[in-house]
Amino acid sequence: MPDALRDLLDGRWATLRRNAVDLLAKLEPTPVDPGREEYRAWVLEQLHALAEGGHALIGFPAEQGGQDDVGGSVVAFEVLGFGDLSLMVKAGVQWGLFGGAVQALGTRRHHDEHLPGIMSLDLPGCFAMTETGHGSDVQNLRTTATYDPATREFVVHTPDEAARKDYIGNAARDGRMAVVFAQLVTGGEAHGVHALLVPIRDASGAPAPGVSIEDCGPKAGLNGVDNGRLSFDGVRVPRSALLDRYGSVSPDGVYSSPVEGDGRRFFTMLGTLVRGRISVAGGAGSATKRALAIAVRYGLARRQFTRPGGDEEVVVLDYLAHQRRLLPALATTYALHFAQEELVSALHDVADDRGRRELESRAAGLKAVATWHATATIQTCREACGGAGYLAENLLAGLKADTDVFTTFEGDNTVLLQLVAKGLLTSYRDHVGDLDPWGMARFVADQFVGAVIERTAARAVVDRLAGGSSDALLDRGWQLRQFEDRERHVVEGLARRLRRATPQNAFEVFNAAQDHLLHAARVHVDRVVLEAFVAALARCDDEPTAALLGRVCDLYALSTVEADRAWFLEHGRLTPARSKAVTQAVNELCAGIRPHARRLVDAFGIPESRLDAPIIAR
Repeated sequence: MPDALRDLLDGRWATLRRNAVDLLAKLEPTPVDPGREEYRAWVLEQLHALAEGGHALIGFPAEQGGQDDVGGSVVAFEVLGFGDLSLMVKAGVQWGLFGGAVQALGTRRHHDEHLPGIMSLDLPGCFAMTETGHGSDVQNLRTTATYDPATREFVVHTPDEAARKDYIGNAARDGRMAVVFAQLVTGGEAHGVHALLVPIRDASGAPAPGVSIEDCGPKAGLNGVDNGRLSFDGVRVPRSALLDRYGSVSPDGVYSSPVEGDGRRFFTMLGTLVRGRISVAGGAGSATKRALAIAVRYGLARRQFTRPGGDEEVVVLDYLAHQRRLLPALATTYALHFAQEELVSALHDVADDRGRRELESRAAGLKAVATWHATATIQTCREACGGAGYLAENLLAGLKADTDVFTTFEGDNTVLLQLVAKGLLTSYRDHVGDLDPWGMARFVADQFVGAVIERTAARAVVDRLAGGSSDALLDRGWQLRQFEDRERHVVEGLARRLRRATPQNAFEVFNAAQDHLLHAARVHVDRVVLEAFVAALARCDDEPTAALLGRVCDLYALSTVEADRAWFLEHGRLTPARSKAVTQAVNELCAGIRPHARRLVDAFGIPESRLDAPIIAR
């Protein structure tokens, strides 16, 4: 059973995933209570070990010595989430963000000159996008790169403190070069945000002329990553420093681009960097799995209180309350794993503009949901281990601190869900069109009739068994229809609200609907995740494994319905009696899955060396 489970979880990149696990297991364990400088030095040393083990080669082009496996590079990054998260993030900065930007935004000459050194770690670098005054609003960054045709150089400048590059990984200690995002100016005309390669340190490690470097100082977690702040005072770089795949400047200062329009070009450029967002979702998932493995194994070893008339204390995972804390979170982790697997495959295979747009939206939504799930689940695991979970030696406190920032880097989650909702509205508009008032009225009437018919059919499934049985709730078709119906209803309602906007009140209408907007995005992701789980079940050809995973899928679906049952009740999708039946079904599923909890966490394939918490049973 565990082997069949792990085979399914390892998926398309099974061999690569297991090789990455073997490489991780060979790395040194994180030092106990290191000082900041000791920790940073250790992380850099382990980063070199990863480079020597071939980790860095996976996603880069074969022409420069890589392996051309974009999806595999994300899978290998996910595996690092089973270990030290500072090391994972540092690897992501070097090879995912810095190297990925050179690869995606540069041309062949940039690749030939820089990628070999980036892969080998001979050229440690930074990804300098975020500014003190502008994080999510990248389009309005204030750093400038002004072309000087007399010297054929760009002058990179930080006009004020709000334009300082902030929270830049690799900047405070180890980085020698940065990909700097700046407003490109030629001949007095601005052309939007572009990226340039800017040296920030000389060979001796001193700041380059005109570059100011500050250390961000101690953080709540990830203190093995040297985050810093960068400012530029008229720093000159050659014309060739511009990463010019989407925009170039001739020697005499004429700008040209294969993509028309500053806005379209900007989103095309950012779209090429989606791998980082997908990687964060995967890394968060791995950290969540590690926390659950510790908490479940502790729950199977820890005993508390005796049964009436008994003399042996009860294993805490036998208590329904404890099952309720851990097992729905475990089911959601499985669901997110399968959704992540589909997302990585889409990244690897996408070939057209429409596919890329869909990929960007899905990546934004899954990153938000996966990182929020990580934050909530790791906290739950910490509490489920009592005071022992608060000890650093038992790993959960460090996981909690290190993953907290995942909800805001690579895109603030709330902003990302707004992007998802805007994409849903665009798709809705493409299908419905800009209807006149009579057409809109007919459309709403048709949708109302359709919803009534569907709700009646769905309720018939739920109500077909007497005596409050929860069996009907386990009908997979009913579960899928509930998720689909909720998404459709929420998006349609949001579209009707936003249709009231005019040029004069657009901001006020949009701002007043933000709660609705976020709910639309969230229910969309829920539906995508459930469908990914169902697709994984269809791939499972081992009958006992499929039966177990079917129950885990039921638990994900019904615990999601339970969490949003106010909506299902308010909109007539559940009766009060059936709402209670959902809770009873979740309880029954927890009890049924509890004997398999150890198998489910073992199937994650986490190396025992990365589960070195004294509280867990071996």
